Amino acid sequence: MTIQIKKTYRGANPQMVRDEVRDLAQKQGLIVGEAKQQTYPLPSGSTQSRITLVFKTQGEQQKGQKECGNATIIGSPAGETKMILDIDEKLFPQERISALQESLDFILGSYELKW
Repeated sequence: MTIQIKKTYRGANPQMVRDEVRDLAQKQGLIVGEAKQQTYPLPSGSTQSRITLVFKTQGEQQKGQKECGNATIIGSPAGETKMILDIDEKLFPQERISALQESLDFILGSYELKW
């Protein structure tokens, strides 16, 4: 089963969110692949960015690593950054997912929009 964490931040730069997600995921024992960043032009002349991170479990060399989730971060010109974090709890323990979410809430909580 996949656990999905959705967050919307105001005033948080998408690259900062990417860096925090990457660092906190690594602290919980995930291997984080290279970030893939894309920029899209908007009709207004501004741009919108999309960042994707892939998470893998720790394993001996690359053969033992399994993809266990990903993060997608979208930054809008209006100053909002949206993040969806998907992690497979069969491959990564629930308590570590909870610890990751608590750390994200602590670090980025002041930027989060509550619905």
